[in-house]
Amino acid sequence: MDKRVYIVTGASGFLGNNIVRRLSKIGAGEIRALLLPCDSGEALKNLSCKVYRGDVTQPQTLGGIFEGTENCELFVIHCAAVVYIKTKRNQTVYDVNVNGTKNIVKMTLRKGGKLVYVSSVHAIPEKPQGELMTEISDFSPKTVNGQYAKTKAIAADFVLRAVRERGLNACILHPSGIIGPYDYTGSHLTQLFADFANGRLKACVKGGYDFVDARDVAKGVISACDNGRAGECYILSNRYVEVKQLLDIAAEVTGRKKISVMLPMWLAKATASLSEKYYELLGQPPLYTKYSLFVLASNSVFSNQKARTELGYNCRNIYKTVKDTMLWLKATGKIQFEK
Repeated sequence: MDKRVYIVTGASGFLGNNIVRRLSKIGAGEIRALLLPCDSGEALKNLSCKVYRGDVTQPQTLGGIFEGTENCELFVIHCAAVVYIKTKRNQTVYDVNVNGTKNIVKMTLRKGGKLVYVSSVHAIPEKPQGELMTEISDFSPKTVNGQYAKTKAIAADFVLRAVRERGLNACILHPSGIIGPYDYTGSHLTQLFADFANGRLKACVKGGYDFVDARDVAKGVISACDNGRAGECYILSNRYVEVKQLLDIAAEVTGRKKISVMLPMWLAKATASLSEKYYELLGQPPLYTKYSLFVLASNSVFSNQKARTELGYNCRNIYKTVKDTMLWLKATGKIQFEK
């Protein structure tokens, strides 16, 4: 069993393409990337991977990417998910985040591979402000807020029960707020950077979170393929950074004037519903919603010591992350620099 096969679900997503990018760079083995039938595949252009079309919510479409892996050392990196910050309930979020994970667990068990499931720190119950949060082993949707967090908690619980009851070889990773280059999906944080650089952002909401570089998370995920222990969870965090600090770095890199108007949290919360409707009309991710404001005001003191010790995990400087993000946005024609 000397041939290694890596299956990456959600491979064209923000984290997914960074994982494929890293695997491709280090020549890790055969890389199989799962994309939706309608996906252009732009994020994987010129990367050494084989593209398969399928949908994690449709188990009958997953046979191809798992075909011929019985006698291989198989690693299934499951990062297909819908990151959702809106208020209105969305059935697709549950279908992908929960049912999709169940389908991948079943296929991994059938083929005898190792599952590396990418969850989120949002699946971990929040402790009082300032208290350190570490890994847990008991997940429940009742202990977290927001549809995204609840679906991630349900899925994590399903994975761990499969480890205990069905002998699944799996570990779970919990990244914090992911930022960085190669975000072809245009997440709300990448949209925030683009709007700022293009002069469309005139004010900033007070608050912050633990933000981590997608490339560092990708390294941690890949390390977990070899080093992550079955039934164990690992937080892949960095440190707390205010949104204003992120934008100040972006201003320095692009030559734009720094944001000087700071919206108080009470005003942002009062206008959150209008913000969601406005960006829905524009067809863009909302810059802030009731849930995202809740997150920016929540406790985000996470320990990544376990990942550092067992996975060799580490993080680059946040300045480098923001700089590389702005340079990538410029290179892809999404923004222009003032200097």
